Amino acid sequence: MNLSNPTTSLGIGWRPELARAIERRPDLKFVEIVAENIDPRDPPTALLQLRERGIQIIPHGISLSLGGAEPIERARVKRLADLARRFDSPLVSEHIAFVRAGGMEAGHLLPIPRTRASLDVIVENVRIAQEILEVPLALENIAALFEWPDRDFSEAEFLREILDRTGARLLLDLANVWANAANLGGDGAALLDQLPLEAIAYVHVAGGEERAGVYHDTHAAPVSPGVLQLVSDLCARCQPPGIMLERDDHYPPEPQLNAELDQIASAIERGTTERVPNGPRSCLKK
Repeated sequence: MNLSNPTTSLGIGWRPELARAIERRPDLKFVEIVAENIDPRDPPTALLQLRERGIQIIPHGISLSLGGAEPIERARVKRLADLARRFDSPLVSEHIAFVRAGGMEAGHLLPIPRTRASLDVIVENVRIAQEILEVPLALENIAALFEWPDRDFSEAEFLREILDRTGARLLLDLANVWANAANLGGDGAALLDQLPLEAIAYVHVAGGEERAGVYHDTHAAPVSPGVLQLVSDLCARCQPPGIMLERDDHYPPEPQLNAELDQIASAIERGTTERVPNGPRSCLKK
């Protein structure tokens, strides 16, 4: 993914189950890999072949626990750095979340309290990671089923504070915006107007399902019309460098996967067409 690309690139989360379909899809410009699943010393041949074709590869971490009260483990950051170096990646990404405490692993991305104390913790952890990394770090908003009480910031304010204080970029997950609006209330499109869109590095979209009145961001179903509308809403506001599909279970047949990618591309085009009167502007910081 070329961060200075004049158009929005289409991408996908690389999984072994999808490798063949990804190889045959000609318009994909970047793939994201789960850093914990790839050995930088011996990466899959399919990834090396994609890189040889000019496909950008973005390492994406899920275990740094940047929002945890304990200092982050430098070895986990080094793995991200090693992968970025191996694939000549333009950036790496992680979540605004915590996954462990007191030596216990949650096995899930958990929201951090939006307090001034939590803000100081995540800023410090991000800065430690940035000292080790040789490329920019993008931070992802997560889906949450609950909010901590006594918060000092709204979600948008919290994101702005983190990005302003660290200089990190934003990995905007529109599926998570949709999930939080469904479960916690609010308007996903209105939230876009409060977020620092100029800091966007790239964008996630994914599908989920509702169970007993609660929406779960499963990455195991087609992208919903609501999330696709958020893609158009975003692209009507600015031009994100890249938008990608996440799929982590119930992998569809190749024709169905391609149809889903086509829907995302169409949503990008619809939003871009609606971007008036001054024409396209990048979401990236100048």
